[in-house]
Amino acid sequence: MSEATLEHGPAAPSAETIDNYKLGMWLYLASEVVIFGTLIAVYAVYRLNNAESVQHVQEELGLTLVSINTFLLLASSWAMVLGLREAQKDNPQGTVRWIGLTALLGTIFVALQGVEYTELGHAGIHLGNEYGMRFYAPTAFHGAHVIIGVLWALYVMKQARKGVYNAKNYLGIELFGLYWHFVDVVWIFLFTLIYLI
Repeated sequence: MSEATLEHGPAAPSAETIDNYKLGMWLYLASEVVIFGTLIAVYAVYRLNNAESVQHVQEELGLTLVSINTFLLLASSWAMVLGLREAQKDNPQGTVRWIGLTALLGTIFVALQGVEYTELGHAGIHLGNEYGMRFYAPTAFHGAHVIIGVLWALYVMKQARKGVYNAKNYLGIELFGLYWHFVDVVWIFLFTLIYLI
């Protein structure tokens, strides 16, 4: 290993490597768009065909908890961007701090989603009824993606502590950021369709 590598962390990946990794992530996200799009379309069609019953159920959903969750995810995207910025400034402690906040906000989101599911279950909205099945499929699938994102954030933090990321090598954080922002954008669609409209 060269002296420069020892002093400044791992060497930056080549431009071709970066492009290949980013292309791979975009292709993965495109496949996720198809899956989420299908789940959202199934919900939308059910809603169009059962407007009256959906209106009754929406009254049970409420907006307080889900609005807090929406704020948490938006704030987590902001924290993720700041974590990337800190890596670009060769500040691993700042990267760990901001990506850690991203993971914390994602964890709180999942916990509050669990609270919401419990409340909805007590209100009779569960997988055994037609609405519940169409509600839980996209929201739980999204929640699973948040959990994966939190685990990925923890991995990014571990790598940052080891000095893997620096001003010339932050590809891992960028890839995580693409995924995390995608998860946030999907939530905006779900929040709008299921809770607001």
